[in-house]
Amino acid sequence: MVMPRRRPRGPGSSKPKKFQDPGVVFQPRTHQGIQQGINKLANVIRPTLGPLPRFVANEPVTSSKLPEMLDSGGTIARRIIQLPNREEDMGAMFLRHVLWRMQEKAGDGTATTAVILQSIFNQGLKYISAGGNAMLLRGYLEKGSQIILDELKKMTIPIQGKEKLTKLAESISYDPELSKYLGEIYDIIGEFGRLEIRSGNTREIDREYVEGMYWDTGYVSREMVNIPGENKASLEDPAILISDLEIQDPQDLIPLLDMSINAGYKSLFMIVNEISDRAISIVLSKSNREKIQVVAAKSPYSTITARLAALDDLAILTGGVSLTKTTGDHITGVKLVHLGKARRAWANQHNFGIVGGKGDPRKLRQHIAALRTAFNATDDPDTRKQLRERISKLIGGSATLWIGGGSPNDITARKELAERASEAMRGAMRDGVVPGGGVALLRCRRALLAASRKSTNEVEKVAFQIISRALEEPIRTILTNGGFDDSAIISRIEKAGAGFGFDVRDQRIVNMIDAGIYDAASVIKSATFSAIHGAAMILTTDVLIHRKNPPESFTTE
Repeated sequence: MVMPRRRPRGPGSSKPKKFQDPGVVFQPRTHQGIQQGINKLANVIRPTLGPLPRFVANEPVTSSKLPEMLDSGGTIARRIIQLPNREEDMGAMFLRHVLWRMQEKAGDGTATTAVILQSIFNQGLKYISAGGNAMLLRGYLEKGSQIILDELKKMTIPIQGKEKLTKLAESISYDPELSKYLGEIYDIIGEFGRLEIRSGNTREIDREYVEGMYWDTGYVSREMVNIPGENKASLEDPAILISDLEIQDPQDLIPLLDMSINAGYKSLFMIVNEISDRAISIVLSKSNREKIQVVAAKSPYSTITARLAALDDLAILTGGVSLTKTTGDHITGVKLVHLGKARRAWANQHNFGIVGGKGDPRKLRQHIAALRTAFNATDDPDTRKQLRERISKLIGGSATLWIGGGSPNDITARKELAERASEAMRGAMRDGVVPGGGVALLRCRRALLAASRKSTNEVEKVAFQIISRALEEPIRTILTNGGFDDSAIISRIEKAGAGFGFDVRDQRIVNMIDAGIYDAASVIKSATFSAIHGAAMILTTDVLIHRKNPPESFTTE
């Protein structure tokens, strides 16, 4: 048996502290601490929900900076890293994790998630404290979540067109100027289009569209630039070498250059992982330039997996073959059939792009369909982001949104808002929208209450009633944040009928879809699922374990 051994202490170090047994916390302290932590974090986030939100001021680390004025539930949760009380901290950090995963997945809906989870947990805790069974309650709460998802599916409608997309963006961001640009951009580039959100140099927002598709690596030498005013190298109707090969010996390039010239190509675009200065000097020599124009760009991505995926995409896009070091390929083995084709290829200091790839359209459609299938099959945010970027490059829709503001802090906050809204809009374009302003969740109560009345199981009845009450929290919070009497307004909404809600800006009852007040169905579904399942899980937590003094580092031999 190999026993762990403490690391040797350095000279002058004090005697190691005696290992402390973990502190174990049982009920009722467990639930009390968790409840206080969840309530503290949820109550900090609650004021940010709705089109008339209130701000949360976050004290900066250094006194010389102004407080951050935050209105994003995910950002607020991320800023809170620990509560002084250990039991409260566990509850707060659990909710923090749920909210941050929600923001990563859907881009929005963190405040909605927080208030629903808080309501379900507090109601569920009353039931358990009165002698209810936590495990049975958990099962029926999770069953209730499926009823809600089914009801939301019935309400979901597709969304398209610049005007509706602009209204969707405003329902998410509450920023009219930003919404105007997001609506226009997504109407042009589509759900999978590539959107770069960058800091601008003025107070205004602007956008720029890029023809074709591009990758985030540039030319290997400034001497290749043939459009000096734009610091850009551009080739018309080039042959394209798609590889991550390394070219050291200039003589290794001669067969490729001769083959391209003999095939009638006037230009060659090379994607390589590395090329020596001596090899660059060969392709840039006057005698070679008179025969063929050559531009070389560095292979995209630093990780092998991402790079190989990008090269495969480029090969399908251009009708070429990707040549890689991992398969033993070498520059001297390049054949004419390996070269891709495009209407144009370009490179600047930071990017290279392909316009009008001449690959087989059928193979390209099949490849994009396979990537879409993989995208829809995974819930991992990082994997989805990588797949979406690959699809966007193959489809060819690209735009840059330049965010302006009165100060660097304003620009940073607006960029974060644009990124959240962008992610939610992609989900809405994929999965549709539901009536906004908390109305869709309020409508789901009818199905839950009907199921509760039909049930003969008392725990099931309780679970459905708990969820039904929690579904009122988003709209009640929106109304309260706007300064309205929530109970009175909800009574008016229910009398108005299905699809109606309260426009807090115009202060009137409206049909939410007709008024262009939407919520992304993907966001509301994710928020509801995360809140219910999160609350159900934490309600079944009976014991907390703390360590007064975490153990010192161990090594093994």
